[in-house]
This record gives sequence, structure tokens and C-alpha cells, in this order.
Amino acid sequence: MHQTHIRTDIQRALNNFTDGETHENATHLLKVLGYQSQRILNRDTNTTEAFREDFDPDNLINPEKAHLHEWQTADFLFQLTADEITQHTQETLTFNEDPGVDEHIYQSYLFLAIKLKGDTYSRTALANITREINKLYAIPAMLIFQHGYTLTFAIINRRPSQRDRDLDVLEKVTLIKDIDVVNPHRAHLDILADLSLDALYQRYGFTNFLELHRAWQQALDTSELNRRFFKEIADWYFWAVSQVTFPPDKGGQGGSSDAGEEETVRNATCIIRLITRLIFVWFLKEKDLVPNVLFDVDEIAELLTSVDADESTYYKAILQNLFFATLNQEMNTPEKPDTRKFRGEGRQHYNITSLYRYKRYFKDPDAALRLFETIPFLNGGLFECLDKSALDDAKTILRIDGFSDRDDNPLCVPNALFFSEPQAVNLNAVYGTKNSKYTVRGLIHILNRYKFTIAENTPIEQEVALDPELLGQVFENLLAAHNPETGTTARKQTGSFYTPREVVNYMVDESLIAYLQNGLSRWVLFVQPNLRTVQ
Repeated sequence: MHQTHIRTDIQRALNNFTDGETHENATHLLKVLGYQSQRILNRDTNTTEAFREDFDPDNLINPEKAHLHEWQTADFLFQLTADEITQHTQETLTFNEDPGVDEHIYQSYLFLAIKLKGDTYSRTALANITREINKLYAIPAMLIFQHGYTLTFAIINRRPSQRDRDLDVLEKVTLIKDIDVVNPHRAHLDILADLSLDALYQRYGFTNFLELHRAWQQALDTSELNRRFFKEIADWYFWAVSQVTFPPDKGGQGGSSDAGEEETVRNATCIIRLITRLIFVWFLKEKDLVPNVLFDVDEIAELLTSVDADESTYYKAILQNLFFATLNQEMNTPEKPDTRKFRGEGRQHYNITSLYRYKRYFKDPDAALRLFETIPFLNGGLFECLDKSALDDAKTILRIDGFSDRDDNPLCVPNALFFSEPQAVNLNAVYGTKNSKYTVRGLIHILNRYKFTIAENTPIEQEVALDPELLGQVFENLLAAHNPETGTTARKQTGSFYTPREVVNYMVDESLIAYLQNGLSRWVLFVQPNLRTVQ
């Protein structure tokens, strides 16, 4: 109940940014999150020049990296100390401020707000500004950027320098990026609610600013975000495999299938394929390449003749047509205006799996075609329909995806799997637990709860969102599900292994170190003697 209340307050505070002064709106938003202080500076003006005069007399900021020409206003909001934290929590909370215990414990935070002139900025640009500003202070400076009708929170990781104990090393910058102040994403509201002072204190019980800083980092840890997402997807996956039916792959004439003949294995493999395809589509949606209407339950109800929970109309009419007849089919052009169309009656388009099907499921089939027509064609194998002719008989179709208008098509993927509200399911047998409680919700609802980004995170900057690396992680982890028939995993059977980013980064770093060490050794052996000869 508290989380719902604070999300509502956060949304109202975000809406305020459509009007008024940035510093006033930013101060109010932080107050909603539990961060407020009377430790402010009375500054006559908030211009870029005034900011540099007040805080950068030694010209430490690199104007180019800080994008100073893009600053419209720069405000010092307040300094947050232990006194304000204690007053807010109303607990017997004692911050350890004895410098003899740990001289590198942070004693306060600074909060600043920068309003930028443009509407859109890259992650790297905002991270660079954050680093440049943090050069000016010996304590963490948290930034709120306003650019157009969006906000970005920037938090930097600091650690004491091993060479100079009086300095901090500025490490990774974490961004909560592009928060829409008019219609904020549910995921952004959840992230900000998790960062509220009350939520952090209840979860981590910090006792000093170093621990508070670590609490911020843990709350914004993208690996934790990925784990939470995968747990929801895995629970949904194990629930879904018991609810679906995919074709037996024999087409009535014998033959085998890539999906396997055993029903459990077949359904599991097809569900993994469904998840992989849909997550990929979600990254396309992030680039506005796929319309949101295709994933809105109210809009879907206007498109389809029925959205009953037990029917499979959404998977068949919307998702299969999106996967196979849209993303796997070239777009209409003036020269070929009918490339994307519904298959004809009879056998004229027999087993042409790049044409639309399930026409009878749409209230207005032509309107449906108009929805799909602007979605790009992807020249890849992920969205290729796997229904195919048998090698020994071209008239026999081996059904794997089950993209068929035939009345005897056994494909069943109920609408409830996509749009169900949270419900309790029993997954104890799957996870080897006893009396544990599990809750699942529709797959579309799961995906809508998370923010996706197409930019991969790096060791020096990250966005609190799900990035493309997630696709490989989900694919491999689901493939690793145990196969009760063989006692092995699907991952080993297919030879599919995904290398985590941390391992890739380590291998790249070690390779560069070895390369540079080798190059420097050669320089010492060959260049230095020649330099001495010249001297």
C-alpha cells in the first residue's frame, strides 16, 4: 500500500516538471523521496558562468566533456547530512561520524540540478557531465538533469585512491535515464520508489553515508535487476509449458522435428522460442519500430473478435502474424504494394508462411494490416516460421510453430498467459521446493514492468534498464532447464553457451594488458639502447 502511495506522489512530482523552475521541481521531487535539507546556498543566479565562478575557480572542469555550451541553468539544491537523515527516519539512527574510525566514510551528499538546452542526450554525454561535476567535490554529488520533458538521475561510484588518500577515484556512473515527466514508465516509478529514503532504510538499515551510498548502488545494480526479471520470466515459463499445446510435428505422415516429439520437451522448446522472439520485439518497441497498440489489452480487445482468457487469439492473430508475416516479410512498396497481405483461400498460397493468417479473428482485417505495415522487415532467422515440407513428401507439412488457418490446428497458447493478473501457481515440483508460494502474471504485464534500452552497459557507465545482453542470458538460462527424459540440459544438447559481459570484459582487459606489456618490453629492448646511442 505504501509503495502505491509513494508512486502516486512521485508521478505528481514528475508532472510538475512540465512547468516552473527546475530547481524548485527537483527539490520537491527529492522531498517526496525523503531527501531534504536546509543546508542550501544563497546564489543570485544559476547561469553556467555563475556556477563556474562559485564552484570551479581553478578550472577543473573540461568544458568539452562537460558540454558546458548545452547548460541552460545549474543549481546547487542542498547538502544532505546525518542530521537530516536522522530527523526524517525518526529512528534511533546514529551515524558514525568519528573520522578516527574511517576517514573515508562520506559525511554528506550534494544534490544538484542541471537543465540542458536540448531534448535528447546520449548516456555517455550525461555520464561525462556527471564525472566533470564530481571533480569539484570531495563528497558524492548526485545530479538531476532536465532535458526537454524528460529527467535523468545520475549517481557516480567513488572509492578512495590507492595512491593519494586525500582523493577519490571516480568510477562507474549509473543513470536512471529519460524519465518521461508527462507519462512516466511504470519501471521508472518503481525504481524511484525503491530509492526513497524510507525504502532504502527498511531494506539495508544503513548507519553511515558510506553504507547509504552502497545502498544506492545495490538498489541500482543492473545485475540484480536482471535476476529479478529472469525470476519472473522463469516462473512464467514453467507455468506456461503446462498450459500450452504445440503441434506434434508429424503432419500426419511421419517424420521428425527440430522441436522434439515428446510433448513436454516440445512445448518447452517452443515457449523458449516465443519468449526470445517477444523480448527481441520489446527492444524494437523501445526504438518505436513496433506500435504499442499491439501490446495493450484494451486496444487488442478493439482489434480482435474475442479476447477470452482460454482462447489463443492473441498469440495467433497478433504475435504469429507479427513474427512471421511482418518481421519476416518485406514491406510494401509502390512497386510491390501487396507484399504484406492475407493468404488467399484454397491452396494458392499453400505453406507460404510469410503471409498473414487468422483473418476471421480480426474485426477489421484491413485496419490490422495498416497497423503492421510500418513495422520493418528483419532479414534474419529469428522470425522465420519453422513449419516446413517433409523431405520425403513436399505435400506433407511438418508443423513446429503451427502457423496455420486449418480448423484441425492443435496450437493452443491461451490469452491468459499474456494478460493474466497476478495469480498463485504451484511450482514446487519444478523448483524442488516444499510449500513455497509462487505468483505469476501475464507475459505482457511482466515486460511492461521493466524499462528496456538498446544501448549495452559498459564497465564505466550503465543505465538502470534491461539491455540487449539480457536476450542471451534469458535464452541460455531457459535452455539450461533440466530435461527429465535424458537427464541432461537443453543447453548442452544444442551446444548453446552465452559468455557473460563480465567474462568478456575480463578477457579483453587481460588481452590488452598482455599486448601492452609485450609492446613496452620491446620498446625497452630496442628503443632505449638506440636512445642512449644517440645521446
